[in-house]
Amino acid sequence: MTKKENVILVANEASTELGFKVAERMWVPFTEMIGKRFADGERYHAFPQSISGKDLVIVGVTHDDSSQQELLDLITGARYWNAASINVVIPFLGYSTMERAKPNSHEIPKGITRTRQIFRARPDFVAFIDLHSEAVLHAHGGEVSTKHVWTDDLVIEKIRKSGLQNYVLVSPDYGFSKRIARLASILNCPHTAADKDRYDTDKTIVGQVSSAVRGKTVIICDDMIRTGGSILQTATRCLEAGAKEVVAHATHLVMAGDSMKKFREGPISRVMGSDTYPGRESDDLLDVYSVAPLIAEVIERHLQI
Repeated sequence: MTKKENVILVANEASTELGFKVAERMWVPFTEMIGKRFADGERYHAFPQSISGKDLVIVGVTHDDSSQQELLDLITGARYWNAASINVVIPFLGYSTMERAKPNSHEIPKGITRTRQIFRARPDFVAFIDLHSEAVLHAHGGEVSTKHVWTDDLVIEKIRKSGLQNYVLVSPDYGFSKRIARLASILNCPHTAADKDRYDTDKTIVGQVSSAVRGKTVIICDDMIRTGGSILQTATRCLEAGAKEVVAHATHLVMAGDSMKKFREGPISRVMGSDTYPGRESDDLLDVYSVAPLIAEVIERHLQI
């Protein structure tokens, strides 16, 4: 059993704000890394105190190349300075939709290869939040303890407190429908899925939606919103099928490119989601809650503190 006095919690730069929230929930100090950037672009990192013999917790998104490399540096640095254990929580895993290569495409499945880089840095434990595919959990040789953390309880709490009534959960495709069914059973509400086809990397066509949405408030649920194209199409189809209102929920609010503009001009009145992706805060469109309580619980259970 680990004592809280032996735990040091740090984060890569992009996850600093979330790291502070997690530390607050755990009643442990947040240890901010010492960092500098040299004129030639090289980056300097230092732990501000000794981590030798300590249980190090690293909160780190890998949403861009810089954050991925910084997380690797923190893990390998912790190994260099003899941390007793290295425990990593990745709120959002970059390239998570690239978990397999198409036959004869010669493409690099970076969801797997980049996760493998993390595992090869030799952390003791890695937890991922709401993965697009669990395939990445097995991108190691058995030497790393991994955990896929579902946000179901937070999602259910958010929907129950949203003030929405007479709602139906809708999956933008059949691939996510099992999780939607699980959430709907707990919320005691109906659910259905849209008929979606993908014809390019970031392009989809949503054909139709069940009449189960007629006269109801629709909550379109997905694991992430990247460009939002399929969710916006699904919302349009729901309104065409007689829905009264459409809101959306996604754990990871990537909102790439001009997607925020598209959502503000589109058929969705509100987007609920978490703070796993850096920089996402509540505003006139987004209704953001924190995964910090969930991360704190995962760490406390793993370290038995």
